[in-house]
Amino acid sequence: MRMTLAALALAGALALPASAQTLSMAVGAPVTSLDPHFHQLSPNNAVAAMVFDRLVNTDGQARMVPGLAESWSTVAPDTWEFRLRRGVTFHNGNPFTAEDVAFTLGRVPNVPNSPSSFAAFVRPIREVTVVDPHTIRFRTDGPYPLLPQDLTNIYILDRETHQNAATEDFNAGRAAVGTGPFRVATHRLGDRIEFERNDAYWGDKPHWQRVTYRMIVNDSARTAALLAGDVEFIDQVPTADLARLRRDDRLHMSEVTGLRIIYLSLDHPREGASPFVTDNEGRPIERNPLRDLRVRRALSMAIDRNAITERVMEGAATPSGQFFPPGIFSYVPDLPPPRFDAEGARRLLAEAGFPQGFRITLHGPNDRYPNDGRIIQAIGQMWTRIGVRTAVEAQPWTTFVARAGRQEFSAFLIGWGSNPEGSHPLRNLIAGFDASRGWGASNRGRYSNPQVDALLTEALRTIDDAQREQILIRAQRMALEDVAIIPLHIQTNIWAMRRHLRHDSRADELTRAQDVKPAR
Repeated sequence: MRMTLAALALAGALALPASAQTLSMAVGAPVTSLDPHFHQLSPNNAVAAMVFDRLVNTDGQARMVPGLAESWSTVAPDTWEFRLRRGVTFHNGNPFTAEDVAFTLGRVPNVPNSPSSFAAFVRPIREVTVVDPHTIRFRTDGPYPLLPQDLTNIYILDRETHQNAATEDFNAGRAAVGTGPFRVATHRLGDRIEFERNDAYWGDKPHWQRVTYRMIVNDSARTAALLAGDVEFIDQVPTADLARLRRDDRLHMSEVTGLRIIYLSLDHPREGASPFVTDNEGRPIERNPLRDLRVRRALSMAIDRNAITERVMEGAATPSGQFFPPGIFSYVPDLPPPRFDAEGARRLLAEAGFPQGFRITLHGPNDRYPNDGRIIQAIGQMWTRIGVRTAVEAQPWTTFVARAGRQEFSAFLIGWGSNPEGSHPLRNLIAGFDASRGWGASNRGRYSNPQVDALLTEALRTIDDAQREQILIRAQRMALEDVAIIPLHIQTNIWAMRRHLRHDSRADELTRAQDVKPAR
């Protein structure tokens, strides 16, 4: 008896065990909330992308593709029109309409206690008009070419379900209702999330009926779970384990140069004593040395970025002096990583009035980014060699990020995963803090430069892409030459999995179950 290829494939699928429809994953950073508008963090955004949808989605190279909006265009210099996808329903069966979009955009800037708000992405919208259930218009304050890109950051909620929902309701699972490919079955904050496939999903349905999404922040434990078969897939592969895992025939890797810059942030606003800076006898320094450009440049020059990427990151990163790798829109072509120059750093400190240096504490997380604790240890040693005697304090991410958000530190390590366009890091990390515009939401060092802000304002109103790119390049160069932050390196995103799986890697580093498929 002959069978067609389709029949053979169907027979093979029916013969698969039930376990073939389940996936167990482990991620290296905690998901701090299921509220998709609460906290701009990649781990949170990854889970949001499994449960909710955006008007404009992004592919693995961070390029815009249609999502809940099938198309978008300008109908006037200051007005965008989005045509919405028909036949989409939320997990509870409610139909998706333009009213849900209008509600969502009103909620985003008003989420209580948000430690890193998404407001910057909706503040340019001055007026929302629901034309019909599947057409919506946004009027901006003058021409605004970046609106579709901004909306790749906003997940759409159901007006009826979420009208009075608090962040706690999302975390409890009651309000974790979207249009995405998975539903939340159970959630144990900081431990794991159980997902079930949304069989009514409008897009490509994922292979997996059930997904266990564990948070294993200890690197050794995460690798051990993969090797033991307790999980089938991990992200943030520890660099110390890369060589061993690559030799293991049971496993294979997925990797891509990412869009995450790891950097140091400094205490910019305090004119007087900075909380973790003292003289060499431990007495507070009356004037904050970090406000002196020569000191900031000295601290940057004292860092041997090549040594960190080669020895600490074991090649899984690229030294950088800016936000993006080459090839990204508004990459600054003549802004290389600062050259390591310990002697030059000592001279700058002497010129700034600190020939004998001073003392400082460098803070950072110890469970958020690959080798974060080891990186700050290495930098502490480098700074100490130029006379800036550095104590290092690494903390769990949840404790650390709350303190950083309250501006408690003098210097600290943190990371930022960008959209592929220079206004994204500028608005969030560099722009002067302004809640009314949503600017500086993650500017935890409170850097402020009116000239940079003016260039950013100009760029956001410039329609011509080539002209806007040059303005953004000028703004980035100005901020980075002023050492608004100290860039260190751009991470390589690496995932590891059992041989029976394959993975579509993403430059935005989001670890999502829909990107994992059976290898065959």
